Amino acid sequence: MTEHDQHAEERPALNQPDRPGPRESGADQGRQQAAQDNGAQVSTGSETAGIPEAAIPELVIISGMSGAGRSTAAKCLEDLGWFVVDNLPPALIPTMVELGARSQGNVARIAVVVDVRGRRFFDNLRESLADLEAKNVTRRIVFLESSDEALVRRFESVRRPHPLQGDGRIVDGIAAERELLRELRGDADLVIDTSSLNVHELRAKMDAQFAGEEEPELRATVMSFGFKYGLPVDADLVADMRFLPNPHWVPELRPYTGLNEEVAAYVFNQPGAKEFLDRYAELLRLIAAGYRREGKRYVTIAIGCTGGKHRSVAMSEKLAARLAAEGVETVVVHRDMGRE
Repeated sequence: MTEHDQHAEERPALNQPDRPGPRESGADQGRQQAAQDNGAQVSTGSETAGIPEAAIPELVIISGMSGAGRSTAAKCLEDLGWFVVDNLPPALIPTMVELGARSQGNVARIAVVVDVRGRRFFDNLRESLADLEAKNVTRRIVFLESSDEALVRRFESVRRPHPLQGDGRIVDGIAAERELLRELRGDADLVIDTSSLNVHELRAKMDAQFAGEEEPELRATVMSFGFKYGLPVDADLVADMRFLPNPHWVPELRPYTGLNEEVAAYVFNQPGAKEFLDRYAELLRLIAAGYRREGKRYVTIAIGCTGGKHRSVAMSEKLAARLAAEGVETVVVHRDMGRE
């Protein structure tokens, strides 16, 4: 285990930024050299002759904000049996995939951590992604996100500079990195907001997405939230339940949450509640079909109300049950319930 891995394993919470330095050890480099010595042709071009299509490894690209937990996410995949390479120059990603394809099944799943530590970051990454698409390589992008406040706190706690801050402040480096990563974040298949997650919670999210033997066609996270606490930054779709009367103003219902049967009955007895559920579920069926055609495997649906305690919770539970009944693997998260 490298020093980088040891730090990622030991820290109890996501309060440390990712440390620079390659994850790939000398032994890993030796294996690659051995593959070359045994006749493997290493090329960054588009040649795939002689490589059976079934042998092309599964590829996940892990990226995101410095300090958001990339190292923890990579370590989780490593523990699940993935071949993980940290800080690989983007131009070498097709080469890594080709080496895996020639490994006779020994390297079936590859995870690559790519971030702003690499030079000419986006130019090379775009070229590499286009090369992978031309070779029909299935790839997924996992993007680790976090709030500015959380990132500043993590960098200050370990007294390390942000890799892009230069002579400025930490917030200057964070702003510059967000701008560089904006396009990649938009292309991500899975965005995980780690602002309020510790190491164990992030690992649980990664396990939920990658530990299964067979991946479902689409995985959905239905998240209730309170608008007064801010929009979830990792939401793909947002719906507003504030058009329904608030159970908060019913004294006998105020202490309870949307998980309570009486609160749920009150919400769904209001005009428009059942109609919204039916029509939104129908809309999601249309959207899900498009996501599948585009190869998008993960979607986060945020359902909001004022405080994230009553209406959004009740609607999220019903909507998640609808999606699950239609074959979508669904996880329900109540972000702000109990926060008041």
